Amino acid sequence: MPPAPSNGRQLLTGIEASGAFPVEYRFAHAQKGNRHLVVVFANFSAPADYGWSNGVFDKLRANILWIRDSFAGSQSYYLCREMDFALEQSVIGLISKVMTALGLTTDSVTLWGGSKGGSAALYFGLKYGFRNIVAIAPQLAVGTYVKTVHPRVARFMLGEAVPEENVRIMDALIPDLARSGVHRSANIYLVSSAQDDQYPVQVEPYLGLFQHYENFNFVFSDSPHIADHTQVAGRNVPLLMGIVNFLIDGIAPRLGFVRNGFEEPDRDRSAIDSYLSATATVRGADFPAPVVTAPAPRSQVRRDAVRFTGRAAGALRVIVWEHGKYLGQSDVGPDGTWSWELGRAWSKGEHPVKIYAVDAVGYQSGRTEVRFTAVDSVPGPATPTSPGAPAPMVSTVGPSATAPVVLEPVAHEQVLDSHVVFSGSAAGAVQVGFRENGMLLSGAPVAANGGWTWESGWPWSEGPHVVDVFAVDGAGTESTVTRVPFTVMNVSAAAASPVSYYGGSF
Repeated sequence: MPPAPSNGRQLLTGIEASGAFPVEYRFAHAQKGNRHLVVVFANFSAPADYGWSNGVFDKLRANILWIRDSFAGSQSYYLCREMDFALEQSVIGLISKVMTALGLTTDSVTLWGGSKGGSAALYFGLKYGFRNIVAIAPQLAVGTYVKTVHPRVARFMLGEAVPEENVRIMDALIPDLARSGVHRSANIYLVSSAQDDQYPVQVEPYLGLFQHYENFNFVFSDSPHIADHTQVAGRNVPLLMGIVNFLIDGIAPRLGFVRNGFEEPDRDRSAIDSYLSATATVRGADFPAPVVTAPAPRSQVRRDAVRFTGRAAGALRVIVWEHGKYLGQSDVGPDGTWSWELGRAWSKGEHPVKIYAVDAVGYQSGRTEVRFTAVDSVPGPATPTSPGAPAPMVSTVGPSATAPVVLEPVAHEQVLDSHVVFSGSAAGAVQVGFRENGMLLSGAPVAANGGWTWESGWPWSEGPHVVDVFAVDGAGTESTVTRVPFTVMNVSAAAASPVSYYGGSF
């Protein structure tokens, strides 16, 4: 769930699942109508296998497509699994569909990557005819490199036994493309350094293969401030950002006459918006948000005894966040139940926690928010003031007094139908009740699995409503309420202004 970049550009996440291997991506629209696409491949140490996602591209005006190198839990150089290059076809399929949706050709695309990502940029750029390639400290003999440096990746890519024949095949992929002279008009910018211990075996022996390329540029950094392979990119980013900005403007740094510009601020974005929506990671209605059975919304919980429980049908795991920060995750059992604890005491005060589910492909559900207050101690029942006097009712956190979870309508939702359907869960309860302005509206039974649903049978008036939903257990004890404010919209007016949503951030 990526945050928005510092310059406010929204990051959209999705999965292209039409190929043999689902490919996860992030996307940011161009600024000021720019007509260019930068495709970013990740290096080995990239967070969450997305490279260059630390804000370095914030000021680029182009569309940006980050592609995740994570397939069946392993990295792959975006190439293959056990020599099955259907993985590569899945990756180029994603790039091609984004280009088509943007109305672009390979002449308006720059491939960018460092280390492993640099190798991918060279390979895909040469093989598929992309105009611009920026490769920073790449490995050109990929098979030997993964065999000696990343054996787990080698087993994933080349097969469990890592056969020497497969090592040789992988070593030859990029050199053979360069040797053939394919796509000689490409603008190639290759960066390496004397301080990179990979340079003598992974770059220098292959430089001669590019001598016939019309605009091959080799940036060789020899600086005492570069300590190793991992620092080559950092010392060259300002220069490379300048080159990419030129490439975005249609200028490959060289002698000759070129045009630049190509901005179309008013260009129709419906095609790319439709593609991003169709492949969005967050599935919403197609993948229900997880049900949280504890802690109860708005409850007070001892801060060293907070335990989340719930259900998430069809999910592999649930992910827990607060204030945009990842807190942890938990696997979902075969019966759909899950539980999670922070592992330390929560800070005192209110906590707005958001939880979403992830399935085996990587799609995300909608979000469930649970607000609770962490306290040092939870008050117990008060002592009766006189013999025989009943003790005042005190809400306690427990199965018989847990406030119901309301999944719909969502708090503050604008409902586009006068027939409002309420649904949710109430663990340990036998029925739920509904009040508005203190008046009891109706009740609904709770199923054995804790689920419930209720429809009033009458049309709700247009405007704001606040309904209190409470649960009742087998002993007749009433829980604290879950308050649901919502607004019934003018249905005819709302229908004239449809709203679409896609994305993957809170």
